[in-house]
Amino acid sequence: MTTAAYNATNPFALAVGAAGGVQRNRTSYVLCHQPKSFDWRARRARPHPKGRLADDLFARACGVLAQIVTLSS
Repeated sequence: MTTAAYNATNPFALAVGAAGGVQRNRTSYVLCHQPKSFDWRARRARPHPKGRLADDLFARACGVLAQIVTLSS
């Protein structure tokens, strides 16, 4: 996730709401073109402070990613 304002025009960035903390006046974006960031277990990452992404936003992020790569079940 990022709050960089230039992502407002990035077709692969999905706005997911207002950021918290010191960035609270900015919009948070999921960068759907960076699937390496999806595997948080492999990176030993901690949960994002924003919490879990709503199911509809997660589905939209997967839809954007599917435009880039083929997803299989």
